[in-house]
Amino acid sequence: MTTEPTGSIRVLVAEDQASVRSGLVLILRSAPGIEVVGEAADGEEAVRLARELRPDLVLMDVQMPRLDGVSATRQVVDGQLADVLVLTTFDLDEYVFGALRAGAAGFLLKDSDAAELIAAVRTVGRGEGLISPAVTRRLIAEFARPARGRRAGAAEPAGLESLTRREREVLGALGEGLSNAEIAGRLGMAEATVKTHVSRLLGKLELRSRVQAAVLAQEWGLVQSS
Repeated sequence: MTTEPTGSIRVLVAEDQASVRSGLVLILRSAPGIEVVGEAADGEEAVRLARELRPDLVLMDVQMPRLDGVSATRQVVDGQLADVLVLTTFDLDEYVFGALRAGAAGFLLKDSDAAELIAAVRTVGRGEGLISPAVTRRLIAEFARPARGRRAGAAEPAGLESLTRREREVLGALGEGLSNAEIAGRLGMAEATVKTHVSRLLGKLELRSRVQAAVLAQEWGLVQSS
């Protein structure tokens, strides 16, 4: 048997349907650099195991018994127990909105293929948020509408004025959905420096994830027009 390489992404799989959960586990265990450390059949068990096992990432179904995936995501994120990659059946619904508000680091449709699932886990495992391409534009557009996001005459979020010029540039790039490597290339800086800027701007804006930062950048017109 091959031993897991050092630096493996440790994943907890939370899905109430046993057959689906087994399939997800099988796919992830076949991928080098990914280690499945636990399985949960409901939201309460997901939170408990996240606290006990401290995985890098929880792959979280949104519709589960006892505690739904959105509430479980909020508890995992608030407790800084792990990043959460949410699995959803629908590309745009209140579960997705709720999970975004709760601080999910990424979203993936359940009908994504094995390669997309593995790529998503690796992306979020690197600390980069991910939204399924099928979700991205509609989700951002919906959140950027005045009814859901900025209201007429609303003041800028307090943290925006405290951002440095560089941090605002990085925030705008997040709003375009760019990866750390892509931001580094565009702004002529090291990838590690980008990560530092992302971490600082999230702290200043009191946001839980770079996905939330991307939505804020869109809402407040910080994205460069092509």
